Amino acid sequence: MEHPIIFLSLLLEKLGLPIVHDFGEAHTFLEKLLLPYVTYTWLVMIFLLVVAKLAIRRIELVPTGSQNFFEVLIGGIEEFMVSVTGEEGRYLFPLIGTLAFFILISNYLGMIPGMFGPTANVNTTLACAIIVVFYTHVIGVKFHGPKYIKHFMGPIWWLAPLIFVVEVIGHLARVLSLSIRLFGNIFGEELVLAILMFLAGLYLAPLPVMFLGLFTGGVQAFIFCLLSMMYFAGAIEHAH
Repeated sequence: MEHPIIFLSLLLEKLGLPIVHDFGEAHTFLEKLLLPYVTYTWLVMIFLLVVAKLAIRRIELVPTGSQNFFEVLIGGIEEFMVSVTGEEGRYLFPLIGTLAFFILISNYLGMIPGMFGPTANVNTTLACAIIVVFYTHVIGVKFHGPKYIKHFMGPIWWLAPLIFVVEVIGHLARVLSLSIRLFGNIFGEELVLAILMFLAGLYLAPLPVMFLGLFTGGVQAFIFCLLSMMYFAGAIEHAH
């Protein structure tokens, strides 16, 4: 399959850097570092850092303009998270907020012609999922100490070996669930959009899919973060 024209990769290639589009074709560390989903991940991170810097450049006691918008948005996300995890989980908001904005911008970036959404690659979504599931157990140990292991043993001692295996499989399935769901939806949208642009032109035909993408991109970011909150809430609760 012919690779699409991706502006950032094309620009780096013009600068003389080795550009490949598939992980299997990347043999050196530099080639892996310049894979499209990696370079566009950096682009999203730089964009978020710049927006954050601009948002806090002039903080006033009485918020106006962009400060008022961001305070309402971030405050709403934080309060929703606390309603799921409880007050004890408020300290987790920086992680959830970062994931929410990163995934949302990544989802929307792929809708721009010539751009690539990092979440349309399974490696990006897998990395986000591993962070969430790993930190879930960090939270469990933080709140319950060594007793957290009881969560994997079940209520009946002689069934503990079987329950432990089932629980481990279940937690590994969380990684697959978070990563594959997000990747599949975003990749599917971008694929349909690319096919419509190729067959029917750049303008009217792809518009319905683009409007649908705006909706589903937000929904997928919300679902990923909601599931993450629920996993964190489960780790905070006492082991059963």
